[in-house]
Amino acid sequence: MSGALSGVKILELTSVVLGPWAVQILADMGAEVIKVEAPFGDSNRQLGAYRNKGMAALYLSNNRNKRSLVLDLKQDSAREALLAIVKECDVFVHNNRPQVMTKLNLEYEDIKAVKPDIVYCGTYGYSKHGPYGQKGALDDSIQAVSGIANLNELVLGEPRYLPTVVADKTTAITVVYAILAALFHRERTGVGQEIEVPMFETMVSFVMAEHLWGETFEPPLGEAGYTRLMSHHRKPYKTKDGYIAVLPYMNDHWRVFCEKAGREDLIEDERFKDLSSRVTNIDETYSETGKILATKTTQEWLDLFSDTRVPVIVVNTLEDLFTDPHLEAVNFWTLFEHPSEGMLKLPGFPARFSETPASIRRHPPKLGEHSIEILKEAGLEEEAIQTMLDSGATLAADDD
Repeated sequence: MSGALSGVKILELTSVVLGPWAVQILADMGAEVIKVEAPFGDSNRQLGAYRNKGMAALYLSNNRNKRSLVLDLKQDSAREALLAIVKECDVFVHNNRPQVMTKLNLEYEDIKAVKPDIVYCGTYGYSKHGPYGQKGALDDSIQAVSGIANLNELVLGEPRYLPTVVADKTTAITVVYAILAALFHRERTGVGQEIEVPMFETMVSFVMAEHLWGETFEPPLGEAGYTRLMSHHRKPYKTKDGYIAVLPYMNDHWRVFCEKAGREDLIEDERFKDLSSRVTNIDETYSETGKILATKTTQEWLDLFSDTRVPVIVVNTLEDLFTDPHLEAVNFWTLFEHPSEGMLKLPGFPARFSETPASIRRHPPKLGEHSIEILKEAGLEEEAIQTMLDSGATLAADDD
């Protein structure tokens, strides 16, 4: 069966994680994707373990279901080829700073001139309409400026970045739903549009969804910051032999937790009698919970709560994820034979569609693997393509 986005064609000018992962999500759902790279390629081709140069782990995990086209967009012939290709596309995505696209003459109005109903999406650090608009940005800088590093400071005593590219990936998901909304609008009206998805604004929205807190009101009724999430006690609990994640959050969860633990006295304790009281006294709530959980092994607690709705689960390591029984049961991990890189292990698509399932149809491409093929599809003659190859305006992958 075809994916939900079968028939949608995307021209992608992105690198690193934000853009590639966003477009890969769309590609997994059936969209046809042409990934345009400069002659030196996406920088992620060099990051992580690899069997062959230019095909490193971080690139492979974010670029399946795409074809690779090399264009040196500083050359006129390459830009003209891109404009020929975009005439047949539905979506144009880039993650360059707006000033770069201005220099390349590839702003929205330039693309719209050849494809009037294009959905044009630019995603980068800061909105071009604000004073930070010319700044470069990577995940660390956005974690810093958006308040994420400060949240860790409030808990750990010093500002720290999360050990995951949360700004890249959260913004990537925003890119996906923004493009889908614009495509839906175009389907109903025939009208395309320009979309801007800045990382800074996206992450402030993300962080303040719960942390706006007392600042929700004007004048404020308290400080910003969801108190439960900033407790020093909010972490996996120690058991006799390891760790466990337990959150008896709702009133019925707390009652069942106390009954199973043999601590019925805590159910009517004024500090913990309802959700509001437990949040107000969150450090004491976490502390009492921790004292209880330290009295048994992890498996004993898992067994004790197995017939309840109290959120209880193991604390996995990254390695545990590859043998997690739930992920194995739902066939989450996919083994995929790559023609040059051998067997790859890739995460599956997390959403299930009953009629239009997502799929892995193409291997992550070598740099320029489809350059000649795509240029021919765009109507370029062999002589013109050869001239581009000779000048370095394009590049074709080696066959080995």
